[in-house]
Amino acid sequence: MQTLLRFVTAGESHGQALVAWISGLPAGLPVDFDFVNGELHRRQLGYGRGGRQKIEKDKVTALAGVRHGQTIGAPIAVQIENRDWANWEKALPVEDTEGADDAQRKLTAPRPGHADLAAALKFNWHDARYALERASARETAARVAAGAFAKLLLREFGIEVLSHVVAVGKVKLERTASWKEVVAICANLDSPLRCVDAVVEAKMKSEVDAVLRGGDSVGGIFEVIAHGVPPGLGSHAQWDEKLDGRLAQAVLSIQAVKAVEIGGGVAGAGAYGSEVQDEIRYDNAQKRFVRPTNRAGGLEGGITNGEDVVVRGYLKPISTLRRPLETADLVSKASVKAAYERSDICVVPAAGVVGEAMVSLTLAAAFVEKFGGDSLAETRRHFEGFQKQLDAF
Repeated sequence: MQTLLRFVTAGESHGQALVAWISGLPAGLPVDFDFVNGELHRRQLGYGRGGRQKIEKDKVTALAGVRHGQTIGAPIAVQIENRDWANWEKALPVEDTEGADDAQRKLTAPRPGHADLAAALKFNWHDARYALERASARETAARVAAGAFAKLLLREFGIEVLSHVVAVGKVKLERTASWKEVVAICANLDSPLRCVDAVVEAKMKSEVDAVLRGGDSVGGIFEVIAHGVPPGLGSHAQWDEKLDGRLAQAVLSIQAVKAVEIGGGVAGAGAYGSEVQDEIRYDNAQKRFVRPTNRAGGLEGGITNGEDVVVRGYLKPISTLRRPLETADLVSKASVKAAYERSDICVVPAAGVVGEAMVSLTLAAAFVEKFGGDSLAETRRHFEGFQKQLDAF
């Protein structure tokens, strides 16, 4: 499905920079670069992150599409400098300069669970370095930058998107987090794992410590909540227009995410219909249909229903281990230990911020599809007209 609002990223983990390109935002949207850079900072936080975060201080430089602090209706291009490029320039030069072969940092021991081997086979490489560089989760910094622009659009219409950590390894939050709690924990940049329960968070921290001592890595679950989403985004008419499917693809595309859940989908699969469906009521004061529960996660039939949109990403432990697993060398085919590159131990809080970006971009695309508008003022008129339609329903 071709959407009006699109984005792509470019760049390698240790290349000169990451680039994000966003097209389809209406003209006249105020751009708060402090907010965009704040989102990039949030992605770098979290207990269990590796040494790379001490090198990089991610900030965007706008190259196109923003003038005098506003979008101009043209494609937006932003760049994030890789400070670590200074340590890799000789190993990964753009041009094939003399002596470049000697400076290469080849990777021939592919890591189980990473893109190393699959990409080497696909592109006929006997060196997984290029696969590593692009498949690296460093790429998600560009996604977060693009997602920040989507968040700025959604905020103009009262929609906020945030995340929190539900599980790290075997430690799990066994209750529903309120929107107020999620707002508070996201505002607390000192929270090590962005869990709304301090007691559970302390146990999560101990889980990361134990994994670190064992030379292993740990995954978990993050939950993204979109608050203030109006009904009517998405469609039931075609399979690729269903918003829950588009959200699932967006979140599943994040590195190390292996499963996605909408609302209470996992628990609902083992329950009865009477225990799963959300009953409908009408609130005369709000002039809106409401539900006392939100097990559907804000989506029914592929369309938003006015409740919070709730999406969970299930993150496997990352593939780079200080105590590496067995693998086969790409050149000799001999059994060896997998390569180790400086890496994180736990990335669940950071993945949650990336999840926010992907959910925001997907919701913003659906929002633009429904309400249109070449300028923010025109989009606002269409949105306000829809609100009047809901009032009169």
